[in-house]
Parts: sequence; C-alpha cells; structure tokens
Amino acid sequence: MPATSKAQQKAAGAALSAKRGDTKVGDLKGASKDMYDSMSESELDEMASTDREDLPEKKSKD
Repeated sequence: MPATSKAQQKAAGAALSAKRGDTKVGDLKGASKDMYDSMSESELDEMASTDREDLPEKKSKD
C-alpha cells in the first residue's frame, strides 16, 4: 500500500530504518512506533518508497 501523505511516508521510513537495525527502536515516536510494531519490513519498504512528489504534507481529515 502506498503512502497517502509525506508525513506517513516519512514515518514509514523511520520505522523501516529501525526494522533494519539502522536506528534504535527507542528513538521511534508516534506513528512510526505504531508502524514498527504492526507492519512487516516489506510493507514498510513499499510505503516508504512511495514517490513524494504528488503527496500532500498531511492527509486531510474527511
């Protein structure tokens, strides 16, 4: 599933970095910590690799 906002894409990148052992899990906060706990490395990779060009900064609340 692709990211729906730049904020979501950035959080997925942080969680992916922790999954791969590049950053400490304890440094994660908020959405990135939730993503780390609930998503697989392949799901995070797919979300983090979403092209940012056409994404909004944050997802609008409907």
